[in-house]
Amino acid sequence: AGILIIWIYRGVAIPLGQMKIATQNIKDGNLDFDLEVEADDEIGQLCRDFEEMRLRLKETSIEKVEYDKRSKELISNISHDLKTPLTAIITYVDLLKKENITEEERKSYIATLDQKSQRLKALIEDLFEVSKANSGNVKMNFVDINVVSLLRQVRSEMDEEIQKSNLQFRWNLPEEKVILPLDGQRMYRVFENLIRNALKYSMPYSRVYVDLLADEQNVKIIFRNMSANEMNYDPD
Repeated sequence: AGILIIWIYRGVAIPLGQMKIATQNIKDGNLDFDLEVEADDEIGQLCRDFEEMRLRLKETSIEKVEYDKRSKELISNISHDLKTPLTAIITYVDLLKKENITEEERKSYIATLDQKSQRLKALIEDLFEVSKANSGNVKMNFVDINVVSLLRQVRSEMDEEIQKSNLQFRWNLPEEKVILPLDGQRMYRVFENLIRNALKYSMPYSRVYVDLLADEQNVKIIFRNMSANEMNYDPD
């Protein structure tokens, strides 16, 4: 048990601690640091991905000085999202270090660690996409997509999060297909992010509406929710 605890601490807790410090640096707008990890496992790869993200962000900030203010706000917001799964990972690593946990608990903690690590990886990949967008290097892959099925897929895969919330979702989707030339992967992320924002920022116990309206000329996809805070600021 002692050897297992030492391995967990050295192999997981130390690099995660470094990532926590790196996240705080990014949140503070400091991109001049190095994240050095020698491990060759998944945690090590996650750290290297994080370091690559930092380098791309730094390159973007140098090339796009005119977007400095917006970039700092973006980095701050995403860093907050990065800290959520990272904090959970550190918490479950601490739980794994306890000697009196059962085998069932250990398996449960490891499964949670895997889930949170995948979430962190997805967020880092989103940051890569932001970096590409700012530099104009995004390549879209347009194909004919049934946008009704795409919305239903998002609804299905986010159902657990929706059910855990105190919000009531109202989906107004047609039965027939609505075909649009879209980049399916990126459009999926657009829908996913809009729903996730509604879950985070809606007034408790309110309704969220998702409508798809189509005619021969136009397709409108409308997300509506009641904000928890009064939106009395400049829309810009």
